[in-house]
Amino acid sequence: MEAWIIIDYTEDFVADDGRLTCGERGQAIDSAVAGLIEQAVEQQDFLVFAVDAHEQQDPWHPETNLFPPHNIIGTKGRRLYGQTGETMAELEPEQYYWMDKSRYSAFAGTPLAQKLRERGITSIHLAGVCTDICILHTAVDAYNQGFDMTIHADAVESFDPEGHAWALRHFENTLGAVVEGKKQD
Repeated sequence: MEAWIIIDYTEDFVADDGRLTCGERGQAIDSAVAGLIEQAVEQQDFLVFAVDAHEQQDPWHPETNLFPPHNIIGTKGRRLYGQTGETMAELEPEQYYWMDKSRYSAFAGTPLAQKLRERGITSIHLAGVCTDICILHTAVDAYNQGFDMTIHADAVESFDPEGHAWALRHFENTLGAVVEGKKQD
């Protein structure tokens, strides 16, 4: 069994009117992300949605001074975007694990590592946004905890094209991850 971790593919990060959106770059990977969800379910692998959960005007959160408020608990900004959201909505609750996170990494302050180890999972697949922020920090933590990784280049994106390209190289050259799919600029 493997784990497929879909990170932050929400309205706030992808929709045109999202509060911290990748816009067209993020929207372009929607069908690829939805396809990975279908693949995970078909293979009966562990499917995780790791989604930012922030409080409105939290003065103590480190992102408050870096980014506009986003993925605020109770807002539409936290809903999964487009075809990805539609694909998830068709799943039964036992087919996936929804996990709120409050930091860049899906491992930081969450039970993710424990959930993976309970299932004997040693290999993970990463998809979503942003390649050079939340995907990157999750990958670094996964590497440090000994997980093998596949990054799906056609299912990750960022609002920063240079950061995106750098992160794809970093996954492969520094973290030893397999980078599959079209490598975008």
